[in-house]
Amino acid sequence: MEPPSSCPINAAVEVLGDRWSLLVLRDVIFSDRRYFRALLTGSPERIASNILADRLVRLVEAGLLSRGTAARGQRAQYSLTEAGIQTLPILDALGNWSLTWRPAAGELHARQQFMHDQGPPFIEALMNDLRARHLGTPAPDDDPSAFERLNDVIG
Repeated sequence: MEPPSSCPINAAVEVLGDRWSLLVLRDVIFSDRRYFRALLTGSPERIASNILADRLVRLVEAGLLSRGTAARGQRAQYSLTEAGIQTLPILDALGNWSLTWRPAAGELHARQQFMHDQGPPFIEALMNDLRARHLGTPAPDDDPSAFERLNDVIG
């Protein structure tokens, strides 16, 4: 199948260009929600189950998530791929833009402000934490980890 455009931005938008895909990635990355039920019930935006199922399939097909095999009666676990982990700087940039141009408050705003204040070294440390959690690479020697520090911000 021929892509609709040779533009790299369009190619990214084809995968990431809808609200729900980005929010599913957000919840997997920042909240470590890796099961369908956790993603469904943990979404502050209240994603519908059919939309969530569709986006999980799309994200797996696009190579941003992998779906573990589950035996009958067991839940399938979703994990970030390296391509999925590489979306973290994109989500961070969107969040930083929003800090300046969109009013917000609450835990998620505080989390974004913390990431903004910590800067690129923190984002890289968080990506390394995600690699350890999702890809099984050796865990960084951070004490506490970037993931733990981030979640301490929102309690």
